[in-house]
Amino acid sequence: MTTVADHMIATLKASGVRRIYGLPGDSLNGLTDALRRDGDIAWQHVRHEEAAAFAAAGEAATTGQLGVCAASCGPGNLHLINGLFDAQRSGVPVLAIAAHIPRAEIGSSYFQETHPQDLFRECSVYAELVSDVEQLPRLLEVAMRAAIERRGVAVIVVPGEVFAAAATDAKVTAIRPTRSITVPADSDLANAADVLNRGQRVTILAGAGCQGAHDELLQIAGRLQAPVVHALRGKEFVEYDNPYDVGMTGLLGFPSGYRAMEHCDTLLMLGTDFPYRPFYPAHARVVQVDIRGENIGRRHPVDVPLVGGVRKTIAALLPLLRDGRDDEHLNTMKKHYRRTRARFDAVAKEGRARGPVHPQSLVAAVDRLAADDAVFLPDVGTPTLWAARYLTMNGRRRLIGSFNHGTMADALPLAMGVQASHPGRQVVALSGDGGLSMLLGELITLRQQKLPVKVVVFNNSSLAFVELEMKADGYVNYGTDLDNPNFAEVARSIGLHGIHVEHPDKIDAALEEAFAHDGPVVVDVTTVRHELSIPPGLTFDQIKGFTLWGTRSVLSGSGDQVLDVAKSNLRLLAAELE
Repeated sequence: MTTVADHMIATLKASGVRRIYGLPGDSLNGLTDALRRDGDIAWQHVRHEEAAAFAAAGEAATTGQLGVCAASCGPGNLHLINGLFDAQRSGVPVLAIAAHIPRAEIGSSYFQETHPQDLFRECSVYAELVSDVEQLPRLLEVAMRAAIERRGVAVIVVPGEVFAAAATDAKVTAIRPTRSITVPADSDLANAADVLNRGQRVTILAGAGCQGAHDELLQIAGRLQAPVVHALRGKEFVEYDNPYDVGMTGLLGFPSGYRAMEHCDTLLMLGTDFPYRPFYPAHARVVQVDIRGENIGRRHPVDVPLVGGVRKTIAALLPLLRDGRDDEHLNTMKKHYRRTRARFDAVAKEGRARGPVHPQSLVAAVDRLAADDAVFLPDVGTPTLWAARYLTMNGRRRLIGSFNHGTMADALPLAMGVQASHPGRQVVALSGDGGLSMLLGELITLRQQKLPVKVVVFNNSSLAFVELEMKADGYVNYGTDLDNPNFAEVARSIGLHGIHVEHPDKIDAALEEAFAHDGPVVVDVTTVRHELSIPPGLTFDQIKGFTLWGTRSVLSGSGDQVLDVAKSNLRLLAAELE
């Protein structure tokens, strides 16, 4: 007998799926048994369902193909939700198979009963319950098509007994991405060209939508003599081999990127949904290009909206743009960027052999020693901050993280999905100590699945970014201490290779050893706790907040922390004064 689960596996396999990430349970037995009998799709067993969703998202982000995760009824599939929110907000195609309680018990407050089709509605482009066996083949295809074409999460909720039922439809359909070209209308392009041609100081803000459009981006930047600022998700596609690049903007950004936005009279947004409204120019005219029309204008008023792919839209715009523009704005911002970059690089130089290690120096070393095609996955918080400033992209490296959803503990499980789908590629998780602790059990997944991920831990015994936010708001740090173990010893205790580093002069050797090791490695690095990151544009409230924090800390008996912050960051001041 061919079961419904057999049909599901056949459809997924025909559509190119080679892995399903999940944790088994009784309501999933029909599916996992079909996987066992088929033998072609790997069951990527994780230790927590949240990690399964993240891993599927990591695979989807790097392959461009559908990632799949599965979980049992009730608490099992409920654990998927955070990873699915992240996948949805990152715009990657993921199918979640959520097992459900028996159909006859739905609505009776049965053991482990939830309503997954309602729970997942907000973090998906499609979420439906299979209430009849005959529905499943068609609903599975609809869900897969929705995830692939709308670049988001689709959830199909399947009562456990449906998996084991006899399939009523023998036809297997392969669901593959379609290829379409979307270009704005001629009249819209003419309006955009008119705004851009009138601009005297044009700045480009480029995001993840510039993937595959690097050459065209440089062409339009040259025609407009425009500095190019990138959003965080655009870094890997925009920054490399770009003579017009002036850095990132936003809370984690570069002063030069901030200034290039602040001083422009015309802003061209290319494939970005950059969320932070205070960083947009107050009086500039704006042209925004996005393949998703619903993204246009939701962050900042737009004068000319253009719905289309970045590459083809630029190609259509270029013949309409005047040549021979003044380069003063561009040159001014490039000089600003060179000064900013020099200060950042100066701060990353240790110049001493005492510990702990400054996080900038750690990421600079990772950047220097990692492979040319490495995939970097930073945890939210300070690892993302230093990755944004110190990792160098080259068109082959990838930088993936929870840049829209902003959740802790994303680095390791995303890395698992990337490594499983790219077995010969170097994958580096830049994990905060808090983030790693949250899903610490997934280190065992690295062992069980034999995934050679390199986990670099920023061990500063604190929730460092939360402390920074508290300081900026004037609060005394409270509740942010972490009493950490030696994570290298933890790794060794479960059969992984572990390296512990406390001194700057040991970093290069430790990373070289880790990158050369044929298997998973945890590099536990004791880093400076009170390393400050100065935002590119300090507000009066932030300055006031730091002042209040210092005063309150002294009055509450935490004056030693103020001194630690001062000692840790004197070199930042020295770099600014050079």
